[in-house]
Amino acid sequence: MEIYRDFADVYDELMDDVPYDEWTGRVIDILKEYGIDNGLVCELGCGTGNVTVRMAEAGYDMIGIDLSQEMLSVARDKADDADENGILYLCQDMRSFELYGTVRAIISLCDSINYLLEDEELDKTFRLVNNYLDPKGIFVFDFNTVYKYGVIGDSTIAENREDCSFIWENTYDESTHLNEYDLTLFTRTGSGKDEDIYRKTVEEHVQRGFTALEMKELIEGSGLKLIKMLDGVTLNAPDDKSERILVVAMENGK
Repeated sequence: MEIYRDFADVYDELMDDVPYDEWTGRVIDILKEYGIDNGLVCELGCGTGNVTVRMAEAGYDMIGIDLSQEMLSVARDKADDADENGILYLCQDMRSFELYGTVRAIISLCDSINYLLEDEELDKTFRLVNNYLDPKGIFVFDFNTVYKYGVIGDSTIAENREDCSFIWENTYDESTHLNEYDLTLFTRTGSGKDEDIYRKTVEEHVQRGFTALEMKELIEGSGLKLIKMLDGVTLNAPDDKSERILVVAMENGK
């Protein structure tokens, strides 16, 4: 089942509580720590471009990569609205992405890395990141932890919005650390004589949770140099109850 297809049209409405300004500001602060205040930056799993556009507005030359054509279509419209037409969007799989040359930094936010379910998939992605970074270039990404998915557990969320409604049915397998959610969307497509007309679609999403130790081993095993891990909320050192961890790694030789 293809994901982020119909979801793309209502993604921003359903994710309106995500603090994109705050997250982007943190990434920019980290990049500036390592002297990266301009130049080429690539975002993996850019989605509808919320972070990509903000990074471009801050002066970076952005490349956005995502596997969903529908998400990229929304991202391109958003860039046009913001007069950020210099963003290059590429429809590629992060496990096999290709760039024309190296970049100063690569970023990946909003748990995109959690969609990589096997160690081999992360290894491929991280090795490509290392390959396409400038010498001593910086990789910043976040991931949801095993602890977070355990807190969510088996649960159902339903909500009505102005133009859509959704049912989010979540299941978590503690033995595999795989979190699956079936997302049923009811999207308004028009109005009839006496009632609104909605289209029903279902998407199945599977993500994998990681511990800090697992991620550390995967990063270092791929050739990247791990610099630090931060709690994604407090920006302190992560602990066993951190739900989201922000990672900073560095290119470490080809």
